[in-house]
Amino acid sequence: MTWRQEAGTLCAGIFLLGTTCLAAGRLPAVEETEQLPGVSGQAGGALVVYQRAEPKTLNPLFGFDVSSREVIGRLNADLITINRKTLRAEPALARSFTVGGGGRVYTVKLRRGLKFSDGEPFTADDVVFSFRAYEDGKLGAPQRDLLIVGGEPVKVERVDEATVRITLAVPYAAAERLFDSVAMLPRHLLERAYEDGSLAKAWALTAEPAAIAGLGPYRLKQYVAGEKLVLERNPHYWRVDARGRRLPYLDALEFRFAGSEDAQVLHFLNGDAGMVSGMGARNFAFLAREPRARGAQLVDAGPGLEYNFLFFNLKPQPPGEDAERSVRQSWFAKDDFRRAVSLAIDREAVVRLVYGGRAQPLWGPVTPADRQWVDAGVPHPARSIEQARKLLAGAGFRWSPDRTLVDAEGRAVEFTIVTSASNQERSRMATIIQDDLSQLGMKVQVAPLEFRAMLDRVMNTHRYDAAIFGLASGDADPNADMNVWLSSGGMHLWNAGQAHPSTDWEREIDQRMERQMSERDPGQRKRMFDRVQELLAAHEPVICIASPDILAAARAGLKNFDPAVLQPYTLWNVDRLYWSEGQNRTGASGRP
Repeated sequence: MTWRQEAGTLCAGIFLLGTTCLAAGRLPAVEETEQLPGVSGQAGGALVVYQRAEPKTLNPLFGFDVSSREVIGRLNADLITINRKTLRAEPALARSFTVGGGGRVYTVKLRRGLKFSDGEPFTADDVVFSFRAYEDGKLGAPQRDLLIVGGEPVKVERVDEATVRITLAVPYAAAERLFDSVAMLPRHLLERAYEDGSLAKAWALTAEPAAIAGLGPYRLKQYVAGEKLVLERNPHYWRVDARGRRLPYLDALEFRFAGSEDAQVLHFLNGDAGMVSGMGARNFAFLAREPRARGAQLVDAGPGLEYNFLFFNLKPQPPGEDAERSVRQSWFAKDDFRRAVSLAIDREAVVRLVYGGRAQPLWGPVTPADRQWVDAGVPHPARSIEQARKLLAGAGFRWSPDRTLVDAEGRAVEFTIVTSASNQERSRMATIIQDDLSQLGMKVQVAPLEFRAMLDRVMNTHRYDAAIFGLASGDADPNADMNVWLSSGGMHLWNAGQAHPSTDWEREIDQRMERQMSERDPGQRKRMFDRVQELLAAHEPVICIASPDILAAARAGLKNFDPAVLQPYTLWNVDRLYWSEGQNRTGASGRP
């Protein structure tokens, strides 16, 4: 096969640009862009988006916070990406990949002729360098844990300029999903900083735009501290629309900083922003009835992958350190105590009162959005104070004459729930739960804490009784939450980092999660993870309560606006957003 093609020829979903072949052993001067069928629009204009906080960095190796990741994701691209609408893994910078070696070896073919946003070529050498940096333990990249499989980092080797071989220590189901959000880095710009130990300082917000290059739809144009960060169209972007026109459509993407959700919504109402996402139900309802938002696109995409839950502290206290907490933990450790608490919680009231009906009640951590993995067999028992009382009585609890719940030694059942003071939904949820449990005779206090202080208590000092948390899975696949469900995991919140499983059911969860991780038969994996969900439902170490809907809004003229249930909810398809004819597409605001 020759790569000498007529410009504009379509071949197996790849749009080939250029006609000149280079000498043997060199990449041909053909650009294997990806064509997006059915995508059409018109070029020009800008989109302004307000973030709640200013990004901390533009360096993919150190972008831990949501604001940084939202910007970094528009500047960069992955080998393989997870489609935010279908939740399936799809080739991106990779043209294709094959799996061999019993599920351990991935041979990845790169799209030929691609360039970084500074015009320099993208090759297998950039891929090898990128993984070297992500897997360097001294750097502490957030992606590193995902790239450790079977206790060893994945091994990435150059085969030729357009091919890499990725080898895993053990087979790993759906390993291709590991590469989502692992941005490919430009070796020509960052290798020297990596070698001299200054990579952590590279690509700060104050860096010169010319010092930063990626493979995403945009590149850095300007940063004004505390005010805005402006991205401009990447002229070398590797995707084209149905007519072969290079994406993205918008000339610029401008991030400004609001400080809060309420401020984001007000900027949208005032015409300063083209879209707003990550809203709570209160602000969504406000926009729905506000005359200034008339005609705007208000989208309820349904529940995402976030699950909110109550859990009890089962981490053993050091001997003699806190005898009273140890007594309370003896209550919490009883399965029937946790089941009784679950039965007493009015999930429907939480959905109605906290989320205005824009949420789904939960009895397990896998939300309805994850249709492939949710176990339909997990029971959804109706709220029942009567059944909860029977469980408590069977577990040795009784009621004093004043209807206070007491344990077998006559000690009143009293404990405190900590929650984040900055999260209004979870604070209101805690108040509802407090009232629900009072109907069982429990005396519950709610302690709203500053978020970092709450995290410190839960993750470090373990000085708490119970907490309300929310986790949003980074992927629909079960492997994304391995550190939550493995007893040794750092996010195994109720008793994190166990040297050995504390219970038989945790041991079984460990075994099944580890087995499904390398099981290549999808049906077998599903049965294993169904069993994990059933064990979690039976023992309720986390009492799942609700999954909020993904709520977003855009101005009427913004086309291809299509919010997804996986982050980033609204900018995942920024390369195909455009302003319709007749809209103001020349100003930074993009106002209709």
